[in-house]
Amino acid sequence: MYQQMIFVNLPVENIEASRAFYTALGYSVNEQFSDESTASVVISDTIIAMLLTKEKYAQFTKKEIADARKTSAVLLALSAESREKVDTLVEKALAAGGSVAGDTQDLGFMYGRSFDDLDGHTWEVVWMDPAAVEG
Repeated sequence: MYQQMIFVNLPVENIEASRAFYTALGYSVNEQFSDESTASVVISDTIIAMLLTKEKYAQFTKKEIADARKTSAVLLALSAESREKVDTLVEKALAAGGSVAGDTQDLGFMYGRSFDDLDGHTWEVVWMDPAAVEG
C-alpha cells in the first residue's frame, strides 16, 4: 500500500540553529536533501520538516513570509504513543530553546502540550487513548 508523505516547509532565520534544535528533539537530518539553506528533518518515515532560510523559502512563494512569532497560519500537530512521550518531546523542545505555546490539555482520554520552535512555529504533541479512538 502506498504511504502518502507530507513535507512541511518552514521558513527559519538561522538554519544551523534550527538544525541543532530539531536534532536535540531526537530527529535526524537527511543530508542528501540538505545544504547551507535547507535542512531536511526526518520526523518519521512519512513526515519531513523542510527547514528553509527565508531567502530559499521565498523562491517557492510570491506571498509575504509571515513572522510566526507574531502571526499564526498553521498549527502543526504530532501524535505521541503515550502521555510520557508527549512530555518527553516537549521537555526536549524547551531544553533546546523552544518555548511553551499553550496550556497543557488533559481530558483523560486525550493529553496534549505544545511548544514554539526557535522561529515561533507552533507544534502540538498529542496522545489519545486508543480505547477512546476505537469506541
